[in-house]
Amino acid sequence: MEKAGRGCDGAPRGPVLHIVVVGFHHKKGCQVEFSYPPLIPGDGHDSPTIPEEWKYLPFLALPDGAHNYQEDTVFFHLPPRNGGGATVYGISCYRQIEAKALKVRHADVTRETVQKSVCVLSKLPLYGLLQAKLQLITHAYFEEKDFSQISILKELYEHMNSSLGGTSLEGSQVHLGLSPRDLVLHFRHKVLILFKLILLEKKVLFYVSPVSKLVGALMTVLSLFPGMIEHGLSDCSQYRPRKSMSEEAGLQENNPPADNFVSVSAPNISHTNLETVKKIMAGNHGGDAAIKTEEPLFPAEDSSKRQELGDTNPYLKPPSRPSPESSESDWETLDPGVLEDPTSKEREQVGSEQTNSFPKESVPSDSPPITVQPQANVGQVVLIPGLISGLEEDQYGMPLAIFTKGYLCLPYMALQQHHLLSDVTVRGFVAGATNILFRQQKHLSDAIVEVEEALVQIHDPELRKLLSPTTADLRFADYLVKHVTENRDDVFLDGTGWEGGDEWIRAQFAVYIHALLAATLQLDNEKILSDYGTTFVTAWKNTHNYRVWNSNKRPALAEINPNHPFQGQYSVSDMKLRFSHSVQNSERGKKIGNVMVTTSRNVVQTGKAVGQSVGGALSSAKTAMSSWLSTFTSSPAQSLTEPPSGKP
Repeated sequence: MEKAGRGCDGAPRGPVLHIVVVGFHHKKGCQVEFSYPPLIPGDGHDSPTIPEEWKYLPFLALPDGAHNYQEDTVFFHLPPRNGGGATVYGISCYRQIEAKALKVRHADVTRETVQKSVCVLSKLPLYGLLQAKLQLITHAYFEEKDFSQISILKELYEHMNSSLGGTSLEGSQVHLGLSPRDLVLHFRHKVLILFKLILLEKKVLFYVSPVSKLVGALMTVLSLFPGMIEHGLSDCSQYRPRKSMSEEAGLQENNPPADNFVSVSAPNISHTNLETVKKIMAGNHGGDAAIKTEEPLFPAEDSSKRQELGDTNPYLKPPSRPSPESSESDWETLDPGVLEDPTSKEREQVGSEQTNSFPKESVPSDSPPITVQPQANVGQVVLIPGLISGLEEDQYGMPLAIFTKGYLCLPYMALQQHHLLSDVTVRGFVAGATNILFRQQKHLSDAIVEVEEALVQIHDPELRKLLSPTTADLRFADYLVKHVTENRDDVFLDGTGWEGGDEWIRAQFAVYIHALLAATLQLDNEKILSDYGTTFVTAWKNTHNYRVWNSNKRPALAEINPNHPFQGQYSVSDMKLRFSHSVQNSERGKKIGNVMVTTSRNVVQTGKAVGQSVGGALSSAKTAMSSWLSTFTSSPAQSLTEPPSGKP
């Protein structure tokens, strides 16, 4: 559901924060030309001033290389203002128009074309829905041929906030414009490799132009993770813009890192007393962790008490900002025993204290979970604010806390953000880029996804081996591909059924991840896990998202079948699948495949040539013979009718 919030001027706001116009100035480059409401409270609508946290906004809204396209669409993420709150979701529609077509041409228009983007900054990740509305308004705005006519933009702001004010993040409208069906048709069996790459929290870079194709592919992959688009990206852009060395040193000394905070919504703990909150924080994050809420929960005089709690906490080591020698995040300073063994005696004691502190109706009596567990309503998905993940989770712990604690999701990265790829406070990323400089520096990423060619380049041989699909995985991927391609030839039936459709594909991946999670909880589960890949599961258990998920009990998973959805005996068809996958994905296989294609093409061409030569030889022989005979017949005739030259 939409989170309640207030604008910079204190007035209640809807999901849309700002409408922004970004233009390209021939001397100043990309700059903000209009914002409603103003980005800086008190400034005018035409002020180019930008908040420090959003300094990359002009370069994200007006992408690199935009002049090569008449129009384009960009999805991007901005960090929250003032170090608090959630990710700001940006949708930008770019267009360019010939300067001579303008009705009102200002003095600063010196080029033949005018390039501008109309951008929406929203608190809700309604990418496709906002894009559809924004494209219509952008078209109308350009059709005016007078960019000083801004009334249509103000009306857009009011309309969006009134129409989307009560929008729920549950439903197909969240995934509007994101088609897993097209993704499977394009990447085929490699979709599962992309899925596992992100589960392992690797550094993944998507590359293609234009930007609309780039962000569409990247966000569609994320939509395969249950609840990820709706509730899993609220912490995905917690980065700091590049500063000078002196400013960075000042930050290091004076301000605690953002990773030290735990996000908790105030309504969920409004009925608890101060001691209850202290116990929760001491049991899970240490007393020195602060709670981000709409209003402060702790008076100033309680700071010493919180410090005492932090000193006595045996689970949390003193947090420290990562050094250049180590890219380890502050989360990794937790004692692994806390997350790996949720049934330990110490955790049970802390859990029992929490259970006694909360009202009985708020927590199930059979287990002492960390989060406040309301009674589930039959037939309705109940989301629980997780005190460790900071995300709104369902009964299975979805979405996984992948994009938290310095793991970024940047659907489009501007060249000015390049330093984030090597930032020591960034432990990983799923990012998109159109500039070739990103792709050339392969050492900054673990995998590069060439969207146009449907290639997944994994640099590390060990990681490549780790992600090699098992036989059961190949069956799963082949099952998806077959159902997606079934009705492709029928224009009327294509994409109309449930099986093979977008939501069906997401449901298959939900079944897959639920079964995988259930398998990790089984005793003597070596055989079950082998279908998912034993080495892969071992590596995944060491990731941040799995340890956060495993830190809480998930009773609902007891009803999930832990076996791989496509487990079974090895057969001849599996051998064909394995051979096909090897040929399509390995370098040696690609070379063999290319040789086979070339050979078959040459054979066909040779056959045609032989056929043509056999048939053509006869006609050529006839032509040559007739020409030879004609020379003999024409010569005597000429000698009889024409006397030799020089003689009568």
